[in-house]
Order: sequence, then structure tokens, then C-alpha cells
Amino acid sequence: MKLPITAGLATAAVTITLYPLFEGGAWFWSCMGVILVVAATGAVASRLGARPWVAPAVAPVAVLVYLTAAFTAQEAFLRVIPTLDSLAGLAALVGEGFDDIQQYAAPVPANPGITLLTTTGVALIALLVDLFAVRLRRAALAGLPMLALFTVPAAVLPEPIGWPAFVVAAFGYIGLLVADGRERLKGWGRAVVVRRSGGPASGVTPDTERLALSGKRVGVTAIVLAVLVPAILPALSPDPLFGFGVGNGLGGSGGNIGIPDAIAKLGGQLRQDSNATVLTYSSSDDKPHYLRIYALDVFDGAKWTFSPLRGRPEDRVSEGPLPPVPGLGPGVPVKRATMRVTISEDLDRLHFLPLPYPARQVDADGDWRADRGSLMVFSTRDEVAGLDYQVVTDEPDPGLGALRSAVARPDSEPFLRLPDGLDPRVNALARRVTAGADTPYEKAVRLQEWFTRKGGFTYSLRASGSGAEALSRFVLRDRTGYCEQFAGAMAAMARMAGIPARVSIGYTGGSKIDGKWTVRTHDAHAWPELYFDGVGWLRFEPTPAGVGGQGSAQVPEYTRPVAPEAEPSAGPSAGQSDDDEETTGAGGPSRPNPRQLDRESQGTAVATDPGAPTSVKAGFGVAGALVLLLLPAAARLLVRRGRIRRLARPSGGPHAAWAELRDTLTDFGMAGEPGETPRALGRRVAERYALDPRAAESLARVVTAEERLRYAPAPPASGPVAADLRRIRRGLAAHLSRWRRLGAALAPASTLLRVRAFGEGALDVFDRMENLTPRLSRARLSRTPLGGTRRSGAREGGTRPGGPDGPFRRAAAGDDAGAARERTLTGTRR
Repeated sequence: MKLPITAGLATAAVTITLYPLFEGGAWFWSCMGVILVVAATGAVASRLGARPWVAPAVAPVAVLVYLTAAFTAQEAFLRVIPTLDSLAGLAALVGEGFDDIQQYAAPVPANPGITLLTTTGVALIALLVDLFAVRLRRAALAGLPMLALFTVPAAVLPEPIGWPAFVVAAFGYIGLLVADGRERLKGWGRAVVVRRSGGPASGVTPDTERLALSGKRVGVTAIVLAVLVPAILPALSPDPLFGFGVGNGLGGSGGNIGIPDAIAKLGGQLRQDSNATVLTYSSSDDKPHYLRIYALDVFDGAKWTFSPLRGRPEDRVSEGPLPPVPGLGPGVPVKRATMRVTISEDLDRLHFLPLPYPARQVDADGDWRADRGSLMVFSTRDEVAGLDYQVVTDEPDPGLGALRSAVARPDSEPFLRLPDGLDPRVNALARRVTAGADTPYEKAVRLQEWFTRKGGFTYSLRASGSGAEALSRFVLRDRTGYCEQFAGAMAAMARMAGIPARVSIGYTGGSKIDGKWTVRTHDAHAWPELYFDGVGWLRFEPTPAGVGGQGSAQVPEYTRPVAPEAEPSAGPSAGQSDDDEETTGAGGPSRPNPRQLDRESQGTAVATDPGAPTSVKAGFGVAGALVLLLLPAAARLLVRRGRIRRLARPSGGPHAAWAELRDTLTDFGMAGEPGETPRALGRRVAERYALDPRAAESLARVVTAEERLRYAPAPPASGPVAADLRRIRRGLAAHLSRWRRLGAALAPASTLLRVRAFGEGALDVFDRMENLTPRLSRARLSRTPLGGTRRSGAREGGTRPGGPDGPFRRAAAGDDAGAARERTLTGTRR
């Protein structure tokens, strides 16, 4: 009966690895329920002694009843018995689940269709594990369906499976093997080494403890090596050790596709001292282009995140053009450009392509898919680092007539949604800034003008924060921040003014160096995108540019003020293009464009950071390996110093000297027998290695002090000193070769043996826990193998004192041993 339960636990352990694939945990409890049904069915069949084919025939019926009760109870008879309507409902849910799987990227929402598919798949695995391990008694073969379940997240997720989940799954499989091995050993017949059982089934059972312990040692060692070796080898990533599952995400629904927090990463890139190259590109129009990575359309009051992404198979970029541009009408002129983008090999893990918006066609190696709503291109398998791809973009070039006539569509409500609890003063301010504007486009231009010229804002990387309080603090009081604050604030205020808005994160167009546009770390940027019906999503730029701002930011031509007003005190105009020879403030003096200076100096004004040289990285790797190799020697040195400090204590000094002598002999390969007395060991060492008189005297002092401390009524008045241990060590080392002395110093055997003993002790704990039996079962009367009742207080020949409940039964030597074995097999009692 134990084996079916163990098979269910093993399946449940492997099921844990599916957690990063889903949002929430409802699917997990549904899977645990079906595993419980399969395990209970198998356990009952084993308990009743049914034939092997009974459980495989009954368990699928029990699974169908469970699925009916869990998913289509309303159509079932008595809410559990399947009917034609309930079966049709299950089939419909399965179809919905397949459709949803094709639309969502991991982590997928645990809707009923996907949950039913997952539960059915786990049920199939549980049935196969029970069939192989319990019915066919092929526990090792049961690892194949478990491996199939384990490979699902390994194949879908871009990140490696975390080591805790791997360890749990591996221990589940090893537990199944151990349980199967114990069942086999118990059926071997005549016991070679026996012990009295505390259970009611039998007086003697095979002692499988040592055999099972050896198997568990092999299994645990294999698991430890599988976890540690990838983290130690320099050619492999350490993420399997220190990561768990898919990793950190943006938060929000559907935003976790193995990417870091976009806002936090943006601020970190801008604050870095180094300005490393992220990517380079060439463009057919030879103009800079913003490269968008994320489009964040959900504002929850704390941060901007994006909605669930849908990557349909037909939306693979390899299938042809990208989906239609949302909101772009057929009559709007566009400016086409073809770009060739090369990503740096050193880019952090990223699964989204930096693309100009709107991209129309992408030619990139890998499984890249476009989300229809945002046109973000992502992959659940491939990374961007080192990728070289081509992209064709059709940037809208709308006229004022099209922009002024654009209105918000009824289906724009998700992009107008704001959380409760925002400061009402911010809403009132948005209405004041846009007061008098007749169209959404004019409101958007006024908002941009207010941030860049009229509002008194300044650019600073020291400002940070997001959410309701940060928004009100930024626009009402401080008015100091960087692109994150400017983009988020303008998008939120645009929604307050009735304009659909979202925040995009990516890179500005960068600087032209050696004939190519170069995008660096400090070009990371956030900007708002506002929606106009018939035109689609358009980029706006509220972040100050030029001197005192983010130098590579550019204001689009279509966002220039409709009727600009002269304001001498406003400083440099945010509307001046970076492509011009100069940036001129309205009514103010001209000053050189920093980007133009950068171009004229052929890129020498801002040096790129190539990163650490390969030789430096190799040096760090070698140093780390040396530190690991020297750990045993360092531990031995610390132990020796601690013992020398204890030599001054009358009660513990002789013991410390004796322990140091034993470890020295072990390190030098001179250790004696475990039962050797101090005097015998001292005599053997002195005679075999011919110590000089002073070293022999020191050895005798250590041995005599240990003997007196063990056997004398009072501890010795004086004991050995540190000089005695040094003389003994030098005298013994003189008989060793140079390489043996070096090995004793770098890899002391005494330390390595302690590590080994610690590992064996840790493994023994698992075996002791498995052998624990409840007191109630030990108190019951048990029967002999032939049905005879064991009487309390009875003594059997050769039994160690302690009564019939003693832990072990020994057979007498010689002929008595044969008689004892005979009585064991026949159930005879004396």
C-alpha cells in the first residue's frame, strides 16, 4: 500500500516544476486533487489484493468522475456522475484551453480551459507512474513519464528551472525508487541479518537499512552534484543554483516573461557610471529612430505595467508582415525606412526586440512573435543578446487636419483607466493646462509644452519614485525628475484629459559614430504614446532635451506647438530638432547642440565602455578556483590554532594536543588503528619513524598527558606546549617526500574525512527518520510468520537483554547460530 502513495507523492513533486507557467495557484490544487484520486484508487486496490489490471481499469473512471465534479458539476447527475452534457462541457473546455495556449505566453492565466488541460495531463502522468511503478513493478521506467512532465517548463520557459524545484522533483523520484527497493528486498525470502519488527505483521523482517542507505547516498550525491556543478563550472550559468523558476517580472498580469522590472532597470542604466554600447544600427533614411522595447498600458497607482501578451502562431515574424497597426487609417501618409540592428553580446538577458514603432516587417532568427495590441515582438525561448536582424518601419506622418479631427474611440476605455486614490489636484491641474484646447491633439501638445517649457521642470537623475504620491509630488511640488517621471506623469495627465495614453520604454536614436548609429546605456529612455483615431499611437516627448536634459531625446515634428508663444525665460526650445546645426531657445541666444559636437568629434566626446578584458575575467575565475581549493587548508590551519590556544588549560590542553597529534598523523598517512591506546600509538610512531631525541621526548609528553587525563583521578599539573607539537610535526615530516608534504598542507586528510563524516551523518538522518514507527504500533501484540503469538517477557536463545521488544536479535556462535536460524524460519519458541 505504501508504493501507490509514494508514486502519487513523486508525481506531485514533479508537478511543482510547472508553477512558473501559470498565474496564481488554482491549477495546482486541481492537479493535487487528481493525483490524490489516482493514489487513493491504487492504494485501495493494493490493500484489497486486487489483480494488477484492476487499478489501471478503475483509475481512469475515477479521474473522469473527479474532472466532472471539478469542472462541469452543473451538467452532471448528482454533480459527480458524468452525463452526455457534462462530457460535452469538458470537450468544450478542452477546446478553449487549446485556443488559449496558442494565444498566451507564459505565465498564462489559470482559466478553466487551461486548468482542465493541465489537470488532465497530470492525471495521465499519474496513471502511467502508477502503472509502471506499482502494477508492473518497474519503478525506474516510471521516471520516463515524470521526465516528460519535467521537460514541459524546461522547453517553454526562457529561464532555467530553479534548483529548489529540481531538488524536490529529484527527491520524489528517488523516494519512489527506495520504496520499490524495500518492497523487493522484503520478498527475497530467508533473512541474512534480521531484526525484530515493531509492527504486527511479523516477528522478523529483512534488515534493508544498509542497502537502502547506500542507495540513498548515491541518489543524494547525484542530486547535489547536479545542482552544484553547473554553478561551479565557468562555462555554465550560475542561475540554476541561485534562480528560482522564471525569475523576476514586471508585475501585473501577463508581464512576467523572464524580464526585469522595466522601470527599475531604466533608472539603473541611466545612473551607471559606464556608458557601454547596447546596439548599433544603420537606416536607409540615415536618421535616428527611437527603439521601443515595452509598451506599458496599465497604471495601478504604483507603477506602469503591460497587459497580457498574446503571441499567436500566425503572428510569428517569420510568417510575413506584422499585424496591422492599431488605429492607423489607410489615408495617412507614412515614412518607410529599412534598418539593420546589431545587438551587443554583453546585453543583459532580454526577450523583447528593440524596434521602431510601428514596425511592419522583421527578419530575425528564432521564434519571435508580435502582440497584436501593442506590436511588441517577444520570444519565450530566444534572447536578444548578439542578435543581428532587419526591420522595416512605416512611421506615420499625419497632417494637422488628420490630428485635429481625431477623437477617442469607444473601445479606448482600457487606455483611459486610472486607479482610485489619485490626488484630485493633479486632475484639476491637467484640466487647467489643457483648458481652451478644442481637440485631443491640441490638449496633448499643450501638455508636452507645459512639461518642456512652461511648467518650470528640470531634469535630474536623483529624483525617483512612481505611484500616486510620487505623481502628485512631481507635478505639484518638486518638478524635478528624469524620463520615467516625465513619461508617466504626461501619460496619466493625458488620460485625465480624455486622451488614451500609455508609456513606452526603450532607447532613443543614439549618436552617429563611424557611419553607424550607436545606442549606449545612457540612451535608455521612457516616453508617452498617445492614441488618435485614424492615426494610431504617436510618440510625444515631455522630457527636456539638450543641455541640462537627456541629450539624445528628440521632439517629433508633428508635436510642434500649433501657435508657439515667445517666452525668453523658458530657455532652450524643446521643439528644436537634434538634427539641426544649433538648438535655439525662443528669444534666447544660440548655443551648440551637444549631439552635434559629439558627431563632429567622431564619437570621441563620449567613450564607450567595452567591459572587462577577457584576461581579467579569466583571472577572476582562476582566483575563485584557487580560493575553493584552499578552503580545506584554511580550515585545518584554523583548527590547529584553536587547539594551540587550548593547551594552556589543564583540563582540555592534553586532549587538544592529542587530537592535534592524531590529525597530524592522519594528514601524513601515518594514522593507526581506531582502538590503539595512546601508549601503543606513541611507541609505534617513535620506533617506526626514528624520531630525534627532542621530538621523541615531546611525543612522550603528549602521550603521557593524554593517559593521565583519561585514567588518573586528577588532571596533570602540566602538559605539552605548542613547541612539542611543532617538534613532532617536523620530525614526522622529515620522513615524507616533498609532494606528500605539499598534499598534507593543501588537502589535509583529517579535514576531508570530517567533511565526509558530516555528509554521511546527514544522510543517516533521512534513514533514521524513515525507520521511526509510532508507539501505538510497537505496543501491539504481533504474530510470528506461522501465526504464533509472541508473549511479552519471553526470552529467545541468543537475544540481547531488553525483552522481546529489543531492537535486535542475535544468534549464538557455532552450532547455536544454526539452531537460532532454524527457530527463526519455523516459528518455534523456546
